[in-house]
Amino acid sequence: MKLVTKLAIGAAIITAAAVTVVGVNYFQKPPVAEQAAESKPAGPRVVQYAKDAPQMSSLKTEAVHQLALPIADPVNGRIAYDENFTARVSSPVTGRVTKLLREIGDRVNAGDALLAIDSADLAAAEADAQKSRVDEQRKKLAFERASNLYEREVIARKDFEAAQADYQQAVAETRRTAQRMKLLGASGNENGRFALKSPINGVIADRQANPGMEVRPDLQNPLFVVTDISRLWLLADVPERYLADVKPGQSVSVLTDAYPNQSFPATVERVGVALDPVTRRVQVRCVIRNTDMRLRPEMFARVYFLADEHKKGIRVHNSTLISEGLYSYAFVETQPGRFERRRVNVVLKGPESSFIDSGIADGEKVVTHGALLLNAEASSNAQ
Repeated sequence: MKLVTKLAIGAAIITAAAVTVVGVNYFQKPPVAEQAAESKPAGPRVVQYAKDAPQMSSLKTEAVHQLALPIADPVNGRIAYDENFTARVSSPVTGRVTKLLREIGDRVNAGDALLAIDSADLAAAEADAQKSRVDEQRKKLAFERASNLYEREVIARKDFEAAQADYQQAVAETRRTAQRMKLLGASGNENGRFALKSPINGVIADRQANPGMEVRPDLQNPLFVVTDISRLWLLADVPERYLADVKPGQSVSVLTDAYPNQSFPATVERVGVALDPVTRRVQVRCVIRNTDMRLRPEMFARVYFLADEHKKGIRVHNSTLISEGLYSYAFVETQPGRFERRRVNVVLKGPESSFIDSGIADGEKVVTHGALLLNAEASSNAQ
């Protein structure tokens, strides 16, 4: 009887042990393959994700480079035509447009015709020019006859002088009408057809003419704007407190909304002599070369006036920076999926981007979107 009891107790112990093992296996963590998407704690300042982790889709990185440090926050600017290489062409005669010869974007040379005009005023000017030439020829012959007769003492001196004066007046009238035709740029065919020509080499940037349009010299807007688009002005409104640090010849860095990740170099050409009494700002004119033709007149820009080419800094988007207390941090992607948290020193903070002088090296990739996610992950790893 005692033997049977001992066997029953042994069987119960074996059954309980089996249940315990099954329970342990049931509640253990899933296989390692199912945890591939989870972050791997690699230290208090490092967060590492697997290549196919879902968190990677919410992170964006960007390579940063060293630039010359600006003297202050960016100021607003506007890109404009370089008026030294721009011509606004209007019609010097009254008439009607009969044919358009050029369109916006066409490249033209000085002397190329832009449009054709029929002008009654030009026809009258051409008739006057022809009439003055004929009158000059007639009075020249009369003067030569009077000169011969006077030498033979056939006519009185006053008749000779009258013929001489008439000829000189005819010469002056011919010169006047010829100069008028020259200023109009007319050919003198006596048909009233006028060709409006470009005075400079460049590109047609604007056109305000249409076929059949009546034109006259006093129109409010020019018919064509011809400019050298490779040369542009940058007009910046600089606050009064920065004027002491802005001077002609100074280097400038320009950012635009069209190309947010690229800066364009410019040079200060002129500093205004008076402040706007309302805004307390002075206009500064810079020259910018547009050799790749990507910039356009009337673009808005953010302008950084550079302090010294020897003082360098890294420009980063403000979304890259994380502030904790007195210090700022940024995450750098040292390897694919591996992000390192670094302390950086912000020397100039702007409304959209900032400059730092330590913590990140030239050419490294920083996290521009998702830095808060990484910071939260790094904090949990540190705990």
